[in-house]
Amino acid sequence: MTVEHGLPLITRSSTTKMYLFLITFFLLYGGMHLYVFLKAKSAFGGNANVYLILFIMIMVLAPVIVRISERQGFESFARLLSYAGYTWMGILLLFFSVSILIDAYRLLVYIGGFIFEQNLSPITPSARFSFFMPLLLSISISAYGYFEAINIKTEKVTIKTNRTPAEVGKLMIVQISDVHLGLIVREERLKRIVEEVKKANPDILVSTGDLIDGQINKLERLAELLREINPRYGKFAVTGNHEFYAGVSQALNFTESAGFKVLRGEGLTVAQLINIAGVDDPAGKRYGLYKEVSERELLLGLPHEKFTLLLKHRPLVNKDTLGLFDLQLSGHTHKGQIFPYGLIPGLFYRHTAGYLKLSDNSYLYVSKGAGTWGPPIRFLSPPEVTVIELIHLPQ
Repeated sequence: MTVEHGLPLITRSSTTKMYLFLITFFLLYGGMHLYVFLKAKSAFGGNANVYLILFIMIMVLAPVIVRISERQGFESFARLLSYAGYTWMGILLLFFSVSILIDAYRLLVYIGGFIFEQNLSPITPSARFSFFMPLLLSISISAYGYFEAINIKTEKVTIKTNRTPAEVGKLMIVQISDVHLGLIVREERLKRIVEEVKKANPDILVSTGDLIDGQINKLERLAELLREINPRYGKFAVTGNHEFYAGVSQALNFTESAGFKVLRGEGLTVAQLINIAGVDDPAGKRYGLYKEVSERELLLGLPHEKFTLLLKHRPLVNKDTLGLFDLQLSGHTHKGQIFPYGLIPGLFYRHTAGYLKLSDNSYLYVSKGAGTWGPPIRFLSPPEVTVIELIHLPQ
């Protein structure tokens, strides 16, 4: 790894990947905006004017402007623009989804009329209806989604096992994931999350990545809130992709100041009760900061008779490790965050939310996450704090 003034230098291949990502993003996001512009122009004729074009240009560039402003220290401006830009992103995604369905219907009506030589214009939505209906619906869903995003749910999982000490009886593990503390998810949202964790009275608290998002600026109060949670057997965390995007050194400092022990390719036995192992998110490879470790060797090095918890940000399962861990806790997917985009994570991951049996001895739980990335809204994917109850089962 090459270092200059204490900061890792991104490799040439990583820079290429970053540019490819940005090009892909602007093509897709810009294409969606072009679609909206054409729909508006069709609805209003020639009255879709320069102000609409200016608005679209600002919204397309907003995510980049936010990051640049944040890095330059213009935090108030960055926060204001992030709320505007990312809220619009949510509205746009919903508008695009609904509008595509209406356009598909219009196309079917047109084809039907052509085949059967019938005038089906009476059942064809007008251009104005095709613009305003998706717009009103997407704004309404976004308003609902804002409140869904701040309404933290508690998901409970009960596991009966003979691999915990009989004298303990019950062990309470609470998982938080994908909180994305930053410009949008701030003190008010974190207080709700902390309250849910405190209600569960955990013996162990784990964070499965993306605790933070973006630059780590003026988050001291947020670290204090997390320090209020003091489980008797400790707090453990792993890196997510956003820890590396934000700057892993700062992210680790924040996470540790919040009271977590960060597991980067290491495992330990907690109070002789339970094994906990954690690995880095693969995003670290892009920056030359990934702690390479064999998961199999890592897990083989832990006492086999004890319940083993594997913390891994992405719900990727290494087949060579099946049977070597009892429960893998992951996040990352947000279950798509906004329906119908919950279908997209399923293209990359076998399981995107909830509990799944992997083998006779290994299970996976994927959290929907407690915060939001991008749009400060959720739709049909409520945020969660997960409570895992390990109950001793006599042999």
